[in-house]
Amino acid sequence: MNWKAVTTEAKLLLIGIPVFLWTIIPVYHLFLFAISSKDSATSGRLWPKEPTLQNFRIVFMKQHFYLDHFWVQMGNSVVIAVTVAVLTLFIATTAAFAISRLKVKGGRWVMNLALFTYFIPAAFLAVPMYKTMGNYGILNNQWALILAMVTIASPYCIWVLKQASDKLPLELDEAARIDGATPLQLFRLVYLPLMVPSLVAVGTYALLLAWNEYLYAFLLLSKDTSVTLAVALGNFLSADDSPWELLMATGLIYAMPPAAIYYVFKRYMVGGLTAGAVKS
Repeated sequence: MNWKAVTTEAKLLLIGIPVFLWTIIPVYHLFLFAISSKDSATSGRLWPKEPTLQNFRIVFMKQHFYLDHFWVQMGNSVVIAVTVAVLTLFIATTAAFAISRLKVKGGRWVMNLALFTYFIPAAFLAVPMYKTMGNYGILNNQWALILAMVTIASPYCIWVLKQASDKLPLELDEAARIDGATPLQLFRLVYLPLMVPSLVAVGTYALLLAWNEYLYAFLLLSKDTSVTLAVALGNFLSADDSPWELLMATGLIYAMPPAAIYYVFKRYMVGGLTAGAVKS
């Protein structure tokens, strides 16, 4: 028996099991509340006496005044998250290509200065961002939130794509140029196909970042018909007798799309985000 392997596996289990429980217990309680009736939601039982899907029906049918704009707000979340992902991908991809493959003068300085913004917590930039959007006259407009999230996501995405791009053989560029390829053709026919895993990874990262954002969405948007569902969920906490079972059911529904996206693209997420971390 290989005692070293057994010891290593035991150590991993000792670390993994507590981490798994720490992660899954809040999710379990979220699900527990979502399938409980109002009277039994806070009973403290590990399983409701009479599980019900009534809460989900109420949410889908908008049968509570906090849920009057449920589908509109869900649509807002989708539109904003997808737009942020697309714009971030465009900016990060073209910037990484210019810095890594075209060797644009000063490109690395621009990337490093962009990364420097992460030294300041994003929450501290919320008020200056609010003032900036007000100066441009786009407060209470979804573009204010989209531009703010693109600003936050782009530096990291540029860095990830630049690291991945550096691993591509320069001989491919030279061969394409010998064949008469222009920089645009090089970008479209050589660079993009080889960068698909990393593009999926950073696109998913930007999408999930925008999907889960609360602070900027709360500050920059105010109309019930323009806010994201993440902000609308906060309305449930404004009452003395909050409908916890509906809040948890709505939260569980809201968590499904990003969970599905993550598991669909999990292979790309792991490979893309670690590209360039270890050089062969």
